[in-house]
Amino acid sequence: MTAEQIKEFIQGGEWVSITPELRPSQNKTAAGDIQPFYLSRAFRYLPADVFELTVINYADANGKVPLVKINIKGHHVWQGEHPIAAGAYKVDYVADAGYEVTPLHQGFTDAVNKFPIPGLAKWELNVTQNLLGKSFPLFGLTEEKVFAEYDLIYVYDNLLFNGSRNVDGRGFDKPENRPTNLQIPLIRKK
Repeated sequence: MTAEQIKEFIQGGEWVSITPELRPSQNKTAAGDIQPFYLSRAFRYLPADVFELTVINYADANGKVPLVKINIKGHHVWQGEHPIAAGAYKVDYVADAGYEVTPLHQGFTDAVNKFPIPGLAKWELNVTQNLLGKSFPLFGLTEEKVFAEYDLIYVYDNLLFNGSRNVDGRGFDKPENRPTNLQIPLIRKK
């Protein structure tokens, strides 16, 4: 598919995780081992290269204990072909319209409240705060920079792929950290 065909194909409806996904975390154990984290994703692609992404992070591999919900809204910028596969494209997801965080577990709420941040209210269970343009070190957010991820997109057999996290836990925060492998695909929600 061309980039234009992919844009048209992914619009309308919602693309969701098949099952909770396993990702390497940037956090390490005392022994230096990378810790896992678990999440589910739900993407909506809209006209004019607009996207909405909801991520729920879980405490467990089965997705039974939700910790936090993150709603990211913004624009995706197409950067040309990606060498991983014919029909794959480099895409930058720029969160320039919203970065909303809602604690879903009291343990998460208590943990983030141990590190108060100027400009943010005290965190409360099930209460959303918009972090757009604010500093929040836990998620790597700074006031000076709009959050962006340098990712990829690929469609195969009605499945939507983004890039797989780097095995060392590095985020997609720079073009040189753009993924080189495919993540578990998303399916169109019926």
